[in-house]
Amino acid sequence: MISADELSKVFVEVADTLVDDFDLVEFLYNLTEHAAAICDATAVGVLLADQQGVLQYIAASTERAGLVELFQLQNSEGPGYDCFQSGQAVVNLDLAHSTERWPKFGAQATQAGFQAVHAIPMRLRAEVIGTLNIFGNDGIRFEAPDVGVVQALADVATIAILQSRSVVRAESLSEQLQHALVSRVALEQAKGVLSELRGVDTDQAFTLMRSFARDNHQRLSDIANAVLHDPASIPGLTVKP
Repeated sequence: MISADELSKVFVEVADTLVDDFDLVEFLYNLTEHAAAICDATAVGVLLADQQGVLQYIAASTERAGLVELFQLQNSEGPGYDCFQSGQAVVNLDLAHSTERWPKFGAQATQAGFQAVHAIPMRLRAEVIGTLNIFGNDGIRFEAPDVGVVQALADVATIAILQSRSVVRAESLSEQLQHALVSRVALEQAKGVLSELRGVDTDQAFTLMRSFARDNHQRLSDIANAVLHDPASIPGLTVKP
């Protein structure tokens, strides 16, 4: 776990997102990076439920984790799936010994290079809207206080997701999640396009898009759409230096 001072900065930054101009997709990618730093994890992914209550992959800190998250959903098995169904955290799972519980997911996650996994529910009171899934390349273990810290981050993030004009309104969740799903697909496509344009891998392409969005005070989803539909409008990003 990171220091108390660094941890407080993370929570302040998360709280700072509770404003009118809220980019859900960018927020969720930031959340995966914050959670990875807090837990000293290799990667973190986020799954959120759609209007029908079906889990969807929304964001991950690395391409590798994103692929594992998609595999988890396609096969309806894994820590995030179990966590969402039960509403309880799944912690300290050694993937080398998980094939009996999750025969397909365990093998796929191990093949991707992960050795440990934890899943934390994203919830507001009794309502679970998704899960925060933490992957490690070594035996990172959570003690009870560690679970409490990560759960607190997930809870604050959930409030941010449900936030609209400084009032928590759960009825707006479906619309926000649908927008996030559409934006995530556009981001995946834009990563591929920018990867070809700049001659970099998709993780590097994503980093370039995020940096460009931040430097130019624009939404990440708007930059992704520009890459897809009008790359000439952002030569600073799409043209090799």
